[in-house]
Amino acid sequence: MALSSMTGFARCHGVSGPYAWAWEIKSVNGKGLDLRLRLPPGWDAIEPATRAAAAERFARGSIQAGLSVEHAASVPVVRVNTAVLDAVLATVRELAQRVDASPPSLDGLLALKGVMEIGNTEESEEEKTAAAAAVVAGFVEALDALTEMRRREGAALGDVLKARLGEIVGLAQKAEHAPGRRPEAIRARLAEQVSSLLAQSERFDPDRLHQEAILIATKADVREELDRLAAHVAQARALIGQGGPIGRRLDFLAQELNREANTLCAKAGDIELTNIGLELKATVEQFREQVQNVE
Repeated sequence: MALSSMTGFARCHGVSGPYAWAWEIKSVNGKGLDLRLRLPPGWDAIEPATRAAAAERFARGSIQAGLSVEHAASVPVVRVNTAVLDAVLATVRELAQRVDASPPSLDGLLALKGVMEIGNTEESEEEKTAAAAAVVAGFVEALDALTEMRRREGAALGDVLKARLGEIVGLAQKAEHAPGRRPEAIRARLAEQVSSLLAQSERFDPDRLHQEAILIATKADVREELDRLAAHVAQARALIGQGGPIGRRLDFLAQELNREANTLCAKAGDIELTNIGLELKATVEQFREQVQNVE
């Protein structure tokens, strides 16, 4: 399964009967799957289908999807409200018996409020249903385009992550062969520390001093940190090769790599090993930042 990024963008548009619609979708990093829809009034019925389609394709990412719909201009329809007209005519006849006046003209009657109504043709329920199906199909098409873009981004991201892991391995090997890690270098530093203590006071228990020296020597060895770094790198490489929604697990490994780098810096007994540890921390941080984009 391919590695996928969480960033991407897609558009899709179409026409169904009198409706012209367009989708615009963008995706960014997110801890989980968060789909935010912006639908025009009257189109809420398509929301369950769109959410189900997104959940089938993505495991993580903050996705914003906006739908715009335009209805083609319809032919105006002129209607005469016969009930109102009959009431007006009845009133006119009643007044004609009381008032000597000329009868009202046709245009005058039609100009009265409520007699003539101008509106648009009513929307067909069949056309609206067909348009809703087309809009959902368009959303699926846009999701597929977004999926493809996220996979392309994921392929490039995988190359970057592999390069960072290679740098971590190189720094770990550099630390492995650092002169400060040699037994004689550790013994020399330890002897210097013991001599400094003895010079300050002679009231030290030789046995206790020997035990403390062994403890200090053990703490100064970074063998365990280097072994764990190698194990974490191997697991990260396996996950990248596996692909799929592995972002959370890679993020956990990045935290573990950072912990080992911190411990190595803390144990470093000389400048060279400290500098290697600091460079290792910086590389691990770069790896962790890129992992935040992985689904």
